[in-house]
Amino acid sequence: AYDSLIVAAGASTSYFGNDHHALDAPGLKTVDDALELRGRILGAFEMANLATDPAEVRRRMTFVVVGAGPTGVEMAGQIAELARTTLRRDFRRIDTTQARVLLLDGQSGVLTAFGPKVSAQAARQLDRLGIEVWLNTLVTSVDDRGLDVKDTSGRVDRIDAAVVVWAAGVRASSLAAKIADQAGVQVDRAGRIPVNPDVTVPGHPEVFVVGDMMTLDTLPGVSQVAMQQGRYAARTIKQRLAGRAPLPPFRYFDKGSMATISRFSAVGDIGPLRFGGLRFAGFVAWLLWLGVHIFYLVGFKNRVSTLLHWTITFLGRGRPQRTVTHQQAVGRAALSHLDMPYLGLPERPLDRSGTS
Repeated sequence: AYDSLIVAAGASTSYFGNDHHALDAPGLKTVDDALELRGRILGAFEMANLATDPAEVRRRMTFVVVGAGPTGVEMAGQIAELARTTLRRDFRRIDTTQARVLLLDGQSGVLTAFGPKVSAQAARQLDRLGIEVWLNTLVTSVDDRGLDVKDTSGRVDRIDAAVVVWAAGVRASSLAAKIADQAGVQVDRAGRIPVNPDVTVPGHPEVFVVGDMMTLDTLPGVSQVAMQQGRYAARTIKQRLAGRAPLPPFRYFDKGSMATISRFSAVGDIGPLRFGGLRFAGFVAWLLWLGVHIFYLVGFKNRVSTLLHWTITFLGRGRPQRTVTHQQAVGRAALSHLDMPYLGLPERPLDRSGTS
């Protein structure tokens, strides 16, 4: 039972109908995803150091990121920095600076939501990092040895890679479909619930749906929307409890967007673009990105500890989070054999001989 209900279960990775790709191309939405990707990336360098076949070494040291939005650009930049800086002296038999990092996208540019100028600046920074950017490229299949891609001419290329990271799309949490079914409304193609201007579910004024689970006035799927809607829903409930008049419809204020590419390098725009928002790139944008993230952390202690940790990290070249386990690297495949439908993982048949 409840009096008022605010639902904010967020989004999951979308594979555009190819959910089986999740086993070999994990996304980056949860802590489990992050642990698995860390295990896969660091494990790939370890296995490359042990390999004797040059072709296998090249495959192990090839990393592909699918999706050139903020998540994909940041991920590709971090892998490149890890290979060219952090791990440069850690292995005897391989040169990690020779690692190949590819960034794929079906659109004609990177960070297209930021506008053409920022997109071009980001592309130049990615090129300086040695990242190969493949645009107008669609993924047709993914397996544990790499992936197949197709360009606009219809030509299919094979990329042998040890690690594939999926950052190409999002869909609403599966909870949205359950709520929509109970309320008698239809979700959109991304699984989001259409809500009223006061972010309530049609026919249920006591249920608020905010963030990536809802669709309203083509609002973008960014954290600013979720935070502003959360505050709006809270104020609405307080108004009702006090017996006051309802608030006016929700209005979103666009504060801008930012994305980091690597150490000391980022891009961003501040303020609504329709009002000529300010655009930044390089070191200044990176400092703004750090400041914004610290500002929105909850609690003074978290802000201070994060600032100190980042200061030590960025002044040096090491990374403390280097411990990985085999279970982290294969966790998704292991979970797919369990009866856990709420995880949203495709089931892979288990060979009772011990392999899948």
